[in-house]
Amino acid sequence: MKILVLNCGSSSLKYQLINMEDESVLAKGIAERIGIDHSFVKHESEGNGKVVIEEAMKDHKDAIRLVLEALLDENHGAIKTMDEIRAVGHRVVHAGEMFSGSVVINQEVIDALEECSALAPLHNPPNLMGIYACQEILPGTPMVGVFDTAFHQTMPADSYTYALPYEYYEKYKIRRYGFHGTSHKYVALKAAEILGKPVEELKMVTCHLGNGASIAAVDGGKSIDTSMGFTPLEGLVMGTRCGDIDPAITTFLMEKENLNYKELNNVMNKKSGVLGISGVSSDFRDIEEEAEKGNERAQLALDVYHKRVKKYIGAYAAEMGGLDAVVFTAGLGENSKTSRAEMCKGLEFLGIKIDDQKNDVRGKEAIVSTDDSRTKVLLIPTNEELAIARETRSLV
Repeated sequence: MKILVLNCGSSSLKYQLINMEDESVLAKGIAERIGIDHSFVKHESEGNGKVVIEEAMKDHKDAIRLVLEALLDENHGAIKTMDEIRAVGHRVVHAGEMFSGSVVINQEVIDALEECSALAPLHNPPNLMGIYACQEILPGTPMVGVFDTAFHQTMPADSYTYALPYEYYEKYKIRRYGFHGTSHKYVALKAAEILGKPVEELKMVTCHLGNGASIAAVDGGKSIDTSMGFTPLEGLVMGTRCGDIDPAITTFLMEKENLNYKELNNVMNKKSGVLGISGVSSDFRDIEEEAEKGNERAQLALDVYHKRVKKYIGAYAAEMGGLDAVVFTAGLGENSKTSRAEMCKGLEFLGIKIDDQKNDVRGKEAIVSTDDSRTKVLLIPTNEELAIARETRSLV
């Protein structure tokens, strides 16, 4: 069974074609600059190398058509007919409170996702574009929606409720939703497998640390709390996002800097985080390099970042009443041994001991804590595409 996984952004489309018999990736790539001049598709397939296809794409329908042509191409393709694609799995960022798991997409689901677009105006509209395009180009092929928010729907009310007038929740559904759920679920299940224990018996903190970053408290395989909130802005310091701040700062800055809400939103989402503190970059590799040269603001950015992660790990251990494992994943979590060590420093009282030799690893599954560490620390590369494909297979 071959499943096409699509992740549609506003001007991009990432894809993978996965053979579910052995979970191998037959082809993958990205369509970029959709609706913009000089658009192109970077495509690679098993045994055929990489190719760049430069062609105009005015919308996501054009992009999906180009992707399918690449998959069918006799020189760099991976299938002979479109009938080989048995299902399409779509990453959808926001499903509100409507779905607590993945669903087969029908008109009722689409209508519900349209309603959620107000909660995720940057993400849901392009996700829906991909669904509409597939309906037209691949009629009759079953589609599944896999939601970033679904894994966190197990949070209790005292985790997702904000201390605002309750009527705002009733009227506008203002609450904590959480994101990166597909990744948190994938690494939690993988961690249980590596540790050889049922996930139902484990208390874990999973740390998805990329340019966007979030932490989840996973108790018995279920998310009971997470750092991102109503939007992906809350929580950790990120590449360009500020994370947790005093809400009164927003009105103060609007007055002092004469900013409207759109301008302030841009500041908090695109000019803050480690970029804002360091003045160097949103890329941790650049910041670490500058810090090693003695750049104090670059070092401060790293210190602030590490401390915020550490605070959430400690808070979630307290919330769960114990801790069996901490899992690091995504760009920084998978690749920076220095950051992993710094984020665990001072957490020895939770039974965490990092093994410097084991921690000297990048991008592959590993236990990086000492043998006698009561709480295990794991590095697990996330694989959201495979997780989406598995969810799709289970439903179709």
